[in-house]
Amino acid sequence: MSDTDNIIVDTTTKIFQDLCDPQTVNNAEDESWRQPLWTALQESGLTLTWVPDTLGGAGAEIQDGFDVLRVAGSYAVPVPLAETLLAGWLLSQAGLESPMEAMTVAPVRKGDALSIGDDGTLSGTAHQVPFARDADHIAVVARQGDAIKVALVERSQGAVAEGRSLADEPKDDITFDSAAIVAVADAPDGIDEDAIFLMGAAVRSVQMAGALQAILDVSVEYSKDRLAFGRAISKFQAVQHNLARLAGEVSAAIAVSASAADAIRRSDGFDEHVVLEVASAKIRVGEAAGEGAAIGHQVHGAIGFTIEHILHRYSRRLWSWRDDFGSESEWAVRLGTMIAAKGGDELWPTLTAG
Repeated sequence: MSDTDNIIVDTTTKIFQDLCDPQTVNNAEDESWRQPLWTALQESGLTLTWVPDTLGGAGAEIQDGFDVLRVAGSYAVPVPLAETLLAGWLLSQAGLESPMEAMTVAPVRKGDALSIGDDGTLSGTAHQVPFARDADHIAVVARQGDAIKVALVERSQGAVAEGRSLADEPKDDITFDSAAIVAVADAPDGIDEDAIFLMGAAVRSVQMAGALQAILDVSVEYSKDRLAFGRAISKFQAVQHNLARLAGEVSAAIAVSASAADAIRRSDGFDEHVVLEVASAKIRVGEAAGEGAAIGHQVHGAIGFTIEHILHRYSRRLWSWRDDFGSESEWAVRLGTMIAAKGGDELWPTLTAG
């Protein structure tokens, strides 16, 4: 890790420690913590990490953004930081400037499509858009005839049907009906709805890896403090075995999500190797999320299910994030189809490429 990487990670960690500690947020009687947190993220440039400085952003590397997201996952950050980073990345691909306010992206589900009419307005419905109601702007991929466009639209131009994720965070349907567009440009080659899907899956994988690391940390500490039959439960072989399994799941999640992030960093686009890496990450980290959350709750017992304890802040986000931008089964079908189409002789060269 370079000095620059260290500075970004340290800055991100310090902001979350001071303004978004999970226990502090858990105990808060209102959301007065939210605005100071977002202001600090904006002022530090973290919300526009993936936006070049020529377009008003931080001009950081792609890996820097993934480092920010891993730390955010480890604090179960309940603001649209990941979504704003994704939106900034999408807009910058088309050379469009990003606003400073909170953003999200659309469409995020297979089959959803937005279109731009001859009059230059946006129409269509995007389902289950994360933090749609909290965003000031939405960055979209839309079709105008045979052309693919990247556009920025104000969220107020759409009709929002509110929904909630398993983490009790906004996950809304938004419908545009001849909505005015703030800015629009041709999408470069390789940037389309699937690019959002791939980048979003990589983002969620990195966030989940961070959250799993936090679950391991709090579970280990709890096992040292919790007494049963006169000794800490960390001394019991069954608990040690579970924690070892959890550590294995965390290591796998961190490794495979980091590999996907690195593949994106090294590639000029979303080629076959990137698809393989991202699909593998979303599948494996999703599996780790299910197993890791279960083990964390087993270690904590009944207290882990209470609203007062922070464990649920991680487990509920894991359960929600694993389905965002494609579930394990969706990605497994895509990966299997891709490998099968190449034939058995190409399996090993495909796995070892890049």
